[in-house]
Amino acid sequence: MKREHSFVQPVPDPPRPTKKVKAETPLSSPFPSFDHPTAQESREVIRLLHSEFPETQAYRNDRAAEKYQASPCGGVTDVVEALVETILSQNTSARNSTAAKRNLDAVFGRNNFAAIAQAPCSQVVDAIRTGGLANKKAATIQKLLNSIQAKHGSYSLQHLTGEGYSDEEVMEELVSYEGVGPKTASCVLMFCLERESFPVDTHVFRLSKLLGWVPAKANRVSAQAHLDVRIPGELKYGLHVLMIAHGRRCSGCKNRSRGACSLKTYRMGMRGEDIGGDVHGRPNSESQGPSAGDR
Repeated sequence: MKREHSFVQPVPDPPRPTKKVKAETPLSSPFPSFDHPTAQESREVIRLLHSEFPETQAYRNDRAAEKYQASPCGGVTDVVEALVETILSQNTSARNSTAAKRNLDAVFGRNNFAAIAQAPCSQVVDAIRTGGLANKKAATIQKLLNSIQAKHGSYSLQHLTGEGYSDEEVMEELVSYEGVGPKTASCVLMFCLERESFPVDTHVFRLSKLLGWVPAKANRVSAQAHLDVRIPGELKYGLHVLMIAHGRRCSGCKNRSRGACSLKTYRMGMRGEDIGGDVHGRPNSESQGPSAGDR
């Protein structure tokens, strides 16, 4: 009689963590006990910034009456074009990224994604050089286009414009492509698809810390997840564009400056504290109050 041997099934190695953060539109904040911003605080800040920058269009355009203009941050109706625009807008000015997009259109034709994907990378680099980081952005754009074509059989993501896709499903699809992070995907949701999303760039992140709207330990990804839950949907578009306008133009809230800043004044008035000029969660030596990130 043969003796039966028992074998212990080998335990598989755990999957290696990916470098890319999987970021879906959150249903709850990563900081559930952190209760800022409130809806009232969001409304107060948007009113304050709108009075400060009345020329900033804090509402969506009527696209039916618009003519095409290359613009940063996904302000078009084609999803792939919006992704390309947003990639070009990274780490540069709106003027430079717009110039890069216009030149890309001039060289390859607007939305001729097949030509862009199949061209020598050096040709794409030359076309977008004015936008900065051209080598990296060209490679990212070509890899994105080829991935979309391989997955869907065409250079199109217009299926995401349908009502059958939730915000979570759209976000999951967008961030599945290499080079598309949570902020880029959120920009496409808000500007291109006109959904209620709240992208957090460097300006929005810095000002959110100044206002005490995110914990000190938050990074840009977790801050976006938190703010996307806390800020009322109808205020997200206006608050985003107004915070960027303030972040670009106000020198009083940058680099430990103790100059005038409407948001610092608001913060001191609402919380009764002197945050000085440090927007990074560290009190100045003159200030005895808690830092913006400690609340």
